[in-house]
Amino acid sequence: MTIPEPNGVHPAWLPPEAFRAIGSRRTLVVGDDNRTRTVRAEVAHACARYGGALHGDRDGAHDLALVLDPEAGTGPEGFVLSRRDGVTTVVAGGPSGLLYGLFEVVRRGEAAFGADLPAETHRPALHRRMLDHWDNIDVHPVMGQVERGYAGGSIFWRDGAPRGDLARVRAYGRLLAACGVNAVAVNNVNVHATEAHLLTDRLGEVAAIAAELRPYGIRVHLSVNFASPIVLGGLETADPLDDGVRAWWARTTERVYETIPDFGGYVVKADSEGQPGPFAYGRDHADGANMLADALAPFGGVVHWRAFVYDHRQDWRDRSTDRARAAHDHFAPLDGRFRDNAIVQVKYGPIDFQVREPVSPVIAAMPDTRLAVELQVTQEYTGQQRHVCYLAPMWREVLGFRPWGPDGRAVSDVATELVAVSNVGDDPYWTGHPLAQANLYAFGRLAWAPGLDPADVLDEWISLTFPGDTGRLRRTLHEIMDGSWRTYERYTAPLGVGFMVRPGHHYGPDVDGYEYTPWGTYHFADRDGVGVDRTRATGTGFTGQYPQPWSDVYESLEECPDELLLFFHHVPYGHVLHDGTTVIQHIYDTHFAGAEEAAAMREQWEKAAGDVPPELHAKVRELLDEQVRGAREWRDQINTYFFRKSGIPDAHGRRVY
Repeated sequence: MTIPEPNGVHPAWLPPEAFRAIGSRRTLVVGDDNRTRTVRAEVAHACARYGGALHGDRDGAHDLALVLDPEAGTGPEGFVLSRRDGVTTVVAGGPSGLLYGLFEVVRRGEAAFGADLPAETHRPALHRRMLDHWDNIDVHPVMGQVERGYAGGSIFWRDGAPRGDLARVRAYGRLLAACGVNAVAVNNVNVHATEAHLLTDRLGEVAAIAAELRPYGIRVHLSVNFASPIVLGGLETADPLDDGVRAWWARTTERVYETIPDFGGYVVKADSEGQPGPFAYGRDHADGANMLADALAPFGGVVHWRAFVYDHRQDWRDRSTDRARAAHDHFAPLDGRFRDNAIVQVKYGPIDFQVREPVSPVIAAMPDTRLAVELQVTQEYTGQQRHVCYLAPMWREVLGFRPWGPDGRAVSDVATELVAVSNVGDDPYWTGHPLAQANLYAFGRLAWAPGLDPADVLDEWISLTFPGDTGRLRRTLHEIMDGSWRTYERYTAPLGVGFMVRPGHHYGPDVDGYEYTPWGTYHFADRDGVGVDRTRATGTGFTGQYPQPWSDVYESLEECPDELLLFFHHVPYGHVLHDGTTVIQHIYDTHFAGAEEAAAMREQWEKAAGDVPPELHAKVRELLDEQVRGAREWRDQINTYFFRKSGIPDAHGRRVY
């Protein structure tokens, strides 16, 4: 096996230098299976570069031992790391665990070969850590090659055909394994006509991708069209309770596993934003998901059934319809009816990946259903990888949120897995913005260990990606990135209001862009106040979907956290926040501050001019120029809009147009 290093592609967090500590030493690898051979190849490649040696003899002198032992008791993905008598040892119960153990040693570098280390057991907190690609085979006339992709084209397909050279796919799998991801869905959840055929006559393309990812322990999943029996099978119905439909899915799924024995399963977006689903036949989501779960069960596969279901053709005049309520209204009554291998995939917030939302109440409402929490690594509503926005602090808040109060379980305890929309494309830096790589890395690490400190995760990424740093670059990147999510929030969305973006492409400000559309996302700003009344007393009743204590906290104008105030309440512009500032002054202050912070990021980056390659420095500087311009545009449009609505000037006399 060769280690993938595609020409012209940035190595991200696996540059050759990251392997120096291992490659300059003597390493023993014990085990004989495909994944262990991957470990052996990684070590051999590093040793060839840095002068170390790969041993196969247990009795030979060695500095590092990587041992596969099915009796280790760590589970298939866990490992034990220790150091004693000058030898660092990784013992894993399964081949994937050995691979993850290798990358843990890479992460630690020279520190892995320092002082003695008592045995540490490492296991992933979440069983499946998965990335959904919204890649299209054909170039979509509106969404392009990758829907909501901000890093170029697909690494899998180009202009309707598979890419001939899949070396980059293997390199991608290597990057994902190094941060803990173990599953990938390779196509868009909006399954168009061409993509539907990946299930049948174009399945070989999926098999080719699976072959490249398999050495790194990553199982391939496929987004499928619920109406496939009609579209592909020539049936007259896709009714999930129809015997002919069920038989078609059973036969088709059997052929999938004959082609890809370690296939992971299906991803389904149904009865949402125009995608077909069981509603057409008078059935519910459990009926639809269970049909596919039954077809997958004999092979150990799973179906991810997305809970992103709402009415996208509503009347903006009707204030009783609340998009935030929709997922809970549809899915909570179905708790306990889903098969064990049917996973309900829930967006972390009730709207749609906004920069600030409450945690979705569905996560607390389905204790008898397997749940996956869905994040968005691709920055659709957080700057589209043209703005620096390190998302790990947001995700850490979501995963640590306790729906039943401070003594209850956290989101990371309730979810069985974590899923995110990938931010990768064929851009030389993988993610368009070089610093957006940190979000992809952080997703994998938090999916493995949700309790990690985002600053520590950023440290890991910096150390791996820039191994020659003396500390100056680290300080600069922390100054830019640690608070970048809150900076982005300050110059865009005030107090939990979202969707004030340009319709369609969702980049840049347009305060009323969605206010009078059928999509159901409103801020209800008028001359007297702003915000959506979602209370039980006078609003849509959304607060009632939460368990205590949050149901009452969000209901209460006095107790509701300020950062979510306008998500739950419509208040006057003069309403006083907990810090003593009025709502209108908060809007002015945060938008001026956010734009200033964006400008400070650009100034900080100039310090890195000698610490990174010139072409990378120039790329980031160009993107920071765009972020500064965009932040000012957000500042001026938001402040002007609310000044003209309220008639209340900025207390500090700053320019508002």
